[in-house]
Amino acid sequence: MAVFSMTGFATHQIGDVKTIVSGRDTSHETQSTLGIEIRSVNSRFLDLSFKLPESLRSFEPMLREHLQRAFRRGKIEVRMWHDEVQPSVMTGHALTRLTHLLDLQAQLQALSPQAQPLRTIDILRLSESNHAQSTVAIDDIMRVTTRAIERLKEARSQEGIRLATLLGDHCVLLRNLVVMAAPLAKKAVTQHQERFLQRWQETIELGESLLGASINHATKTEHVLSEAAAFAIKIDITEEVDRLNCHINEVELLLAKGGELGKRLDFLIQELHREANTLCSKAQSLELTRVGVDMKVVIEQMREQVQNIE
Repeated sequence: MAVFSMTGFATHQIGDVKTIVSGRDTSHETQSTLGIEIRSVNSRFLDLSFKLPESLRSFEPMLREHLQRAFRRGKIEVRMWHDEVQPSVMTGHALTRLTHLLDLQAQLQALSPQAQPLRTIDILRLSESNHAQSTVAIDDIMRVTTRAIERLKEARSQEGIRLATLLGDHCVLLRNLVVMAAPLAKKAVTQHQERFLQRWQETIELGESLLGASINHATKTEHVLSEAAAFAIKIDITEEVDRLNCHINEVELLLAKGGELGKRLDFLIQELHREANTLCSKAQSLELTRVGVDMKVVIEQMREQVQNIE
């Protein structure tokens, strides 16, 4: 199953839409253009908004239901437009109204010769019914919307493939950093043991010179072992390394499985970040600190990419 992004854009337009224009007294059929534009960005939930012309507002519930069946997450904005093709000649009902207007104007001028005649723009505007309404067939609405949704899914799928590839690359990089971290912690324990042993030896020699007596070597060895064991436990990152590897494996499995995995990936990224923070807090060497910081940088890049996955 594919991985889908929540980011995408799609548009579609058809120009063979039959529109019924109904007036107060007459109705006629015209050709018109119907178009739709859908934009999608990331969101925790499915958030739909519509910008529709007045003639299409009644279709909003149907469009909302159609989009809810197609998508689960994302902030989706839908804009539709409906442009009627203006006829090159006046239609029958317009000619009828024009004749009526001119008759009224003649009667008015007969009663009041000082009345100004109608301007051409007034005649054209008034010749069309003020109460005309355009009606678009539901089939045409569904046809243009379905095609736009298909294109949006294709766009989100392509972006999802890109994001999955990037996340896979980051998983490889993160796993390499985890491999580098484990021996650095063991190296830090060895270095600490050597430093402690050296200081302990210096302290024993100083004590013997001041006291003029030898100190029990068994006691010295016991203190050295106790200090080394306590320090090793304190900076041990075995559990963090194991959990990091486990979370990386889970991310790769989810990417291979596909589907709606954005929220689960987001949770895993939080867990990866927590383990990387703990590893940095236990770091006793500059090398391990640098590796831990590199881990957090990679994990943050993964988090930004996961925010866009459905």
